Amino acid sequence: MAKKRRFTKDDLELALLALPTVVWYFLFTYLPMFGIIVAFKRYRPLPDTNYVVSLLKSQFVGIDNFKFLFATPDAWIMFRNTLLYNVAFIILGIVIPVSLAIMLSHLHSKKLAKVYQTVIFLPYFLSWVVVSYFVFSFLSADKGVANQIMTMFGKESVQWYMEKKYWPYIIIFLGVWKSMGYGMVVYLASISGIDKELYEAAIIDGASRWQQVKYITLPMLKNMIIIMFILAVGRIFSTDFGLFYRVPRNSGPLVDVTQTIDVYVYKALMGMNNIGFSSAAAFLQSILGFIMIMTANFVVKKIDSESGLI
Repeated sequence: MAKKRRFTKDDLELALLALPTVVWYFLFTYLPMFGIIVAFKRYRPLPDTNYVVSLLKSQFVGIDNFKFLFATPDAWIMFRNTLLYNVAFIILGIVIPVSLAIMLSHLHSKKLAKVYQTVIFLPYFLSWVVVSYFVFSFLSADKGVANQIMTMFGKESVQWYMEKKYWPYIIIFLGVWKSMGYGMVVYLASISGIDKELYEAAIIDGASRWQQVKYITLPMLKNMIIIMFILAVGRIFSTDFGLFYRVPRNSGPLVDVTQTIDVYVYKALMGMNNIGFSSAAAFLQSILGFIMIMTANFVVKKIDSESGLI
């Protein structure tokens, strides 16, 4: 008969260390799941009652709150923009950070590598509100830096916030620029964990830098790249609200290239004051994200059974 394991002092210490995380997840992840009910209700606050009572007594409308996402003439535009932008972010969000991490790992000067790493990582901590003002200082029609430079070279100034043809490139550039530092640090940490003896053996065999990257670094990064890819695919139906709403300054002429699911839901919530719409959209995004994660993981496991997130 197996001896029953006793709860030791070490177990108590580990449990106490894990307690803040458990409490945080319960308060901010699991407890708010109760709000899913809002997606199926026409919520109306009742007098002299609290939020929970008002929610439970509000009219049940089934999937009516979900229909508004598809009833608008802009449904095709917002789903198209959300998916295509995220495809670009997924591809560039892997290629560029991996390339930067590999280049930084080959720098001989560690101090210089730290400087570059800090400079590249810094935009990740900036708010989109701050970034939007920097962008406006460059793209302002009258005193923007971009138009001043164009005028100096005899070019006509551009009404940047009125010309939608430029904004897909601007949005993709800003999205990648702001997030590439985080991905770079993740891949750089993985590279630092690769056994140095592999590179030493490759050098003895006469391998060039490119051959070392091709046959050692990239294969050793494969699992991390797959994990980051699967996680990114899970967010393919969500967008960074600040990037698509605040940076273009909610300009009407740009709606065809900046309207995403999150932006549309915010505008609908402000116009109709129906929190059921936003709750339904968030719930739908979560379900679709879960399906995409499981699908991507399934495909990856079929291709390489040793890889995959789950």
